[in-house]
Amino acid sequence: MAKLISMPTSPNFVSSNWTLVRTVGTTTSPFTGKTKTQEFDGVYWTAEVTLPRMRRSQAVEWQSFLLELNGNVNHFKFADPDALTNTGTYDTAFLTSNHRTSTNSVTLSFSGSTITAGASTFGSAKVGDFIVVTGAVNEENNGTHKITSISSNTVVVTDSTLTTESSTASCKVRTNVKGATGLSLLASTNGASGTIKKGDYLQIQANSNTTGTPSQIVMVTEDATATTDSGKDFYGVAIQPKLRSDLANSNYVVFTNPKGVFRLMSNEVSWSADRISNYGISFSCTEVI
Repeated sequence: MAKLISMPTSPNFVSSNWTLVRTVGTTTSPFTGKTKTQEFDGVYWTAEVTLPRMRRSQAVEWQSFLLELNGNVNHFKFADPDALTNTGTYDTAFLTSNHRTSTNSVTLSFSGSTITAGASTFGSAKVGDFIVVTGAVNEENNGTHKITSISSNTVVVTDSTLTTESSTASCKVRTNVKGATGLSLLASTNGASGTIKKGDYLQIQANSNTTGTPSQIVMVTEDATATTDSGKDFYGVAIQPKLRSDLANSNYVVFTNPKGVFRLMSNEVSWSADRISNYGISFSCTEVI
């Protein structure tokens, strides 16, 4: 069974190549030239990093770390070395998942950018929330939509261009589910506030604490500010890549010092040293999925 190995905290890397890998199938018609794409679940971060030259007394910490990883068997917490501190001003360590919209069977109609529900589906929704629709006949109507205004408990306007569709039964309208490209979050304490900025990273937790093993690390793709209601601060946050699994209500989303879980890409580890025992260490790693 894989173990989580603690990575040394210094020195920081002098260079890094941070990459998001997507698995996308592409089919091109030989007759029309039209291309169809299909995105699969294999979406993950990779990194190639290099440490500064260091003396043996410091290098042994990294050598021991790399050896304890046992090739790509064991894991470690890791983050983009050039973005260790978020630029947003959110002033608490984490937020919580908040399922403000969670309906597993409802009749929906779509027109323009408007979604109309046959029941009080949007009673707890906030402007800026991201909802995930499934079950619509037209595929363009499924997926993640951002709420730009709320007309009533049954009618919302989104930022999406929807295909006209009337009275489709047994649809689902949920938040923070697998495949979502936006999160509905709640500040962890009353009075917590501040911005979450484009380019910030968030650590998705599979539990309600900040110390457990992260399930995913994502990047924020739009600036987000709080919507305050009854003394509570609600956030709708656009992310990439999409959620890899459902994010349970009240699970934590870490803002301060966010990390993901990674493993080495190779079963071989190596280092170099010069005649005065200055060591050079580089390695490549990939997110655990």
